[in-house]
Amino acid sequence: MSTYALELKDLRKNFGKTEIIRGVNLAVQTGERVAVIGPNGAGKSTLFNLISGRFGPTSGDILLNGQRIQHKTPYEINRMGLSRSFQITNIFPKLSVFENLRCAVLWSLGYKYTFFKFLSGLTDANERADQLMEMIRLDKKRDTLAMNLTYAEQRALEIGVTIAGGSNVILLDEPTAGMSKSETSRFIHLIKEVTVGKTLLTVEHDMGVVFGLADKIAVVVYGEVIAFDTPEAVRSNAKVQEAYLGSSVADSQAGGH
Repeated sequence: MSTYALELKDLRKNFGKTEIIRGVNLAVQTGERVAVIGPNGAGKSTLFNLISGRFGPTSGDILLNGQRIQHKTPYEINRMGLSRSFQITNIFPKLSVFENLRCAVLWSLGYKYTFFKFLSGLTDANERADQLMEMIRLDKKRDTLAMNLTYAEQRALEIGVTIAGGSNVILLDEPTAGMSKSETSRFIHLIKEVTVGKTLLTVEHDMGVVFGLADKIAVVVYGEVIAFDTPEAVRSNAKVQEAYLGSSVADSQAGGH
């Protein structure tokens, strides 16, 4: 049985005759933070959709903590320990911060579809929601409707919802997109804090975020992983620079995007 938190073996995905993912192999250790980078159209989002069950692969294996998940539904995969966020913020806009988080913790605490229970009486769910609010620094916005939060606060709430179920593998799709430089800096610290002890995969275009967050970087070009190594090794990889990074690396070292 695999000892990896997440493992992809010769993963392929075709849409009609077009091959989007072309034999990806990737093995992520438990507790690693991995950034998936590559040019637009490289297949990064498709890869996330395959891992999380939105798409089924044409061929190949996806293993979560050693168990094959490539033919399971998204909710089944979630219950096996994997959660993901999306590029577009995905929260309940007309529920408060607290209510969003409480909804997210119910299944993991064993309540499932017991709608006849009064939610206010679920002490463990309420306490867990309060803990999550503090973790994502939204405790002062407890009763604020999600739609009235700032963009960065909404993204933080989505992170809270993503980790609420206790999943040990977290997928974040462009978590800092649309944020200012100061918001991005704070968000990197937040992601590091809330994913301690968890395995993280994130798709990210901002090289400052990538080099500030990732233990390893997987570079995807034309549906293939052309490099998977530490940030330092990827930064100096001539093949990667030629295919994708180039001046972006120099810019990030100088403090730019």
